[in-house]
Amino acid sequence: MPILSKNQKINGYTVVFLVKQGMCAETYRVKDGLGNNLFLKLINCAKLHHSQFDDDGNVLELQITKQLKHPNITMYRDNLTLQLNGQRFVCIVFDFIAGETAAQYLTREQTCSVYQAKQIVAGVLNGLKCIHNFSRPVIHNELTIQNVMLDLSSEIVVPKIIDFGHARYIDQNFGFIKEGVNPFYTAPEAFNGIFSPQTDLFSVGALLYHLLFGLPPYFMDLSLFQKERILLIDAVQEGRQKPLKILDANKFELDEQLINTIHKALSLDIDSRFKSADEFLKALNGEIKVLKLSNEDKVNTSLVENTCVPVRKVGKGFADVAGMVDLKVQLQSDVIDLLQHPEQAKELGLFIPNGLLFYGPPGCGKTFFAEKFAEEAGIHYRYIKCSDVASPYIHGGQGKIAAIFDDARKNAPTILFFDEIDAMIKDRSRQTNVSEAGEVNEFLAQLNNCGQNGVLVIGATNKPTEIDKAALRAGRLELKYYIPQPDKETRKSMFELNLQKRKVDFGIDYERLALLTENYISADIKLIVDMAARLTFRRKMGKITMNVLEEVIKTSKPSISIDVIHEHEAIRDKFLGIKTKFDQRRKIGFN
Repeated sequence: MPILSKNQKINGYTVVFLVKQGMCAETYRVKDGLGNNLFLKLINCAKLHHSQFDDDGNVLELQITKQLKHPNITMYRDNLTLQLNGQRFVCIVFDFIAGETAAQYLTREQTCSVYQAKQIVAGVLNGLKCIHNFSRPVIHNELTIQNVMLDLSSEIVVPKIIDFGHARYIDQNFGFIKEGVNPFYTAPEAFNGIFSPQTDLFSVGALLYHLLFGLPPYFMDLSLFQKERILLIDAVQEGRQKPLKILDANKFELDEQLINTIHKALSLDIDSRFKSADEFLKALNGEIKVLKLSNEDKVNTSLVENTCVPVRKVGKGFADVAGMVDLKVQLQSDVIDLLQHPEQAKELGLFIPNGLLFYGPPGCGKTFFAEKFAEEAGIHYRYIKCSDVASPYIHGGQGKIAAIFDDARKNAPTILFFDEIDAMIKDRSRQTNVSEAGEVNEFLAQLNNCGQNGVLVIGATNKPTEIDKAALRAGRLELKYYIPQPDKETRKSMFELNLQKRKVDFGIDYERLALLTENYISADIKLIVDMAARLTFRRKMGKITMNVLEEVIKTSKPSISIDVIHEHEAIRDKFLGIKTKFDQRRKIGFN
């Protein structure tokens, strides 16, 4: 039962409701005399460990919190001391954060993109740079997805570190592990009471892993050990002797650099970890290259190579794709039916095509459509970007291309999706680089008859005219599909899909929304819905209304101008040559 009750007055603050309850403290949303929202943390001094007080008997969290002035850290506002039921309490008042914890975000969205995870972790690292560089450095000691708030009060999400209940000065004698600390986020040395900036960096590595894959690193069921703290720690430590699993090696934008960064941050050897938050941040931003750890660090190097292995895509398939009905029908008959009924197709001498080319303006969903195509087909899928085939060594790229196709054949049937394929198979007539020409030759050789081996190549590009012409002939990227900006019916479906899992008011006119967003691409429509949700949250309206959606549309504009659209349509016409009746009727699929 909460210590404070709703509407209770505490030295000028009015309690609104309980936000969080812990072993030693409770956090409430309160209002000040002007009606401003704030957070109030009520700390029971009788339940604190002796190390949570400074040499003068003051609550250490309060003394540390007073120093915190950084946009990525919760901001101190006030403090007071209370006597309640004969016990002493210290209250710390913080600025209100209009948003949710990273844990709540992950629960709501069920997934986190690489881009979003990087943004959150970068904010946390910037906050740590601040406290680690105090004249008397502070170690947070409890960085988890529960202790990172995402401030949604502006268009840009701002991560903020909260809850400094376990924070200590680096020169302080700790000597204990407090109950309630998440063991999956705890660095090995911390189990022995040893803390340093690198202890926090291990926790940030665990945070990054958890955001990307939905579970903490080395996760296991600890329910059998909850009553025995020592046994629980032993179980966690033993679990870390096994290789760290990369749970979704084909996650969009999850490259070797990021995987190596995760391994380095989670190294059990403190000397192999990042030395500072700044170094970790530079690795995250690609400013410094992170190499695979040496073979001596066996725990953290096991699965980097496994990123080449295709995985089976699971999801709703074409049901998640708004509109594009004709394209879906054509791909179903041209490709998916052959994949799903190989024996009947083989009897007629039919095989899956060697390659498809998705081309058109940027932001119109080529990558998303390829992923949903793989889900609809129900076969293995691998996403490949330029850096996956790049190499600093002469002919090194050729070896990587060959390895990608070899792995695909071993896991056939497999879809290999090459994003920005124009950068990988550039027109050789415009090249002077012998190594790049060799990579194009290797790619073309691998494309030949790959469909008969159960490998389907899909390439996506905004620049089809820059692809080597030999790659576009029959037997290679033989089926070509123009992915245009969404038409009216598709835009209407996109609004329905983006709003279906959100609280919306009655009377949303999807037809009107589609009319108001002519020439908007799919990314624009998602952004409109997201911004409308944030405005609704900020105004405490409860539900997204038609008025809010129209308000956002009025202040936005399409990402792609009409001139750019016409330019891509001209490229399409030039690229295709003579249009067929089929092309004129559907304006989507082309053979």
